Amino acid sequence: MDFAFLFIDWLGKPLWMWLGFMGLVIALLAFDLGILHKENREIEVGESLKLSALYITLGLAFGGWVWWYLGADAGMNYVTGFVVEKTLALDNVFVIALIFSFFAVPRLYQHRVLFWGILGVIVLRALMIGLGAALVTEFAWVLYLFAGFLVITGIKMLFVGDKEPDLASNPLLAFMRRRLNVTDEHHGDKFFVRLPDTKTGRHVLFVTPLFLALVLIEIADLVFAVDSVPAIFAITTDPFIVYTSNIFAILGLRALYFALAAMIHRFHYLKPALAVVLIFIGSKVFAADLLGIDKVPPAISLGVTFLIIASGVVFSLVKTRKTEAAR
Repeated sequence: MDFAFLFIDWLGKPLWMWLGFMGLVIALLAFDLGILHKENREIEVGESLKLSALYITLGLAFGGWVWWYLGADAGMNYVTGFVVEKTLALDNVFVIALIFSFFAVPRLYQHRVLFWGILGVIVLRALMIGLGAALVTEFAWVLYLFAGFLVITGIKMLFVGDKEPDLASNPLLAFMRRRLNVTDEHHGDKFFVRLPDTKTGRHVLFVTPLFLALVLIEIADLVFAVDSVPAIFAITTDPFIVYTSNIFAILGLRALYFALAAMIHRFHYLKPALAVVLIFIGSKVFAADLLGIDKVPPAISLGVTFLIIASGVVFSLVKTRKTEAAR
């Protein structure tokens, strides 16, 4: 059998690297849903922390392989992207918690929603990153557009307070309620059920609140991707590094959610740190041109990013310690 096709170049890397990565992702998802969570059950904080540690270890181990196979610069770019995406995911956790609370989704079924949400994210991120890679390759100025967007976003995060999303007046939710048959209550872990129509008496397809929660979670990720995709492209334009660091950071989001949802208030000051990281990542694209260099060395990008985020985490935990003790 001729395996020459495996070495065909696709988006700058041999096809076997892409197929190998996707095979690894599928294996992890199958292990998660088929073995660890074959039946619906609540995930406790202890189990969540262990799973989070497992996914972080696997993500960093993959980064170690990237470092070894593609070189130190590629490895440091991967780790920087992984750390930034993981930190951005904390905001996502807050929004997911709001969505689950709004639809009163039982903890028993939250993992199922997050699992299918991750599958959607894998596809959507692939499309967005593929589009971004094509634009950056074809039009070099797009990278500066991404960088400027990151700087503006970071400044906005620093000086403009966030408002809690008003899900009750969400236009997409209103549209779905108008156009679809929606049940008032949950039906176990089902996204769709057949029930008698109130007008005709015939059994028709209804969507459940669990499905509405899934759709809003997918839309929330699209919104967050508007920040995260430009951020990783400002770190590296290698589509393989961009996609793999993104996906490995997101894979652990389900496990991370159950640990962080109950203690997200402890990371109150992480958002300003993240804003500074976005400003730094965007600014270094312009700084490289001003300094007459190809790019800021990956070691500096990784070191500064890690220092800012670590400072935000430590400061948050220290400042909210008294509040936690009073709870």
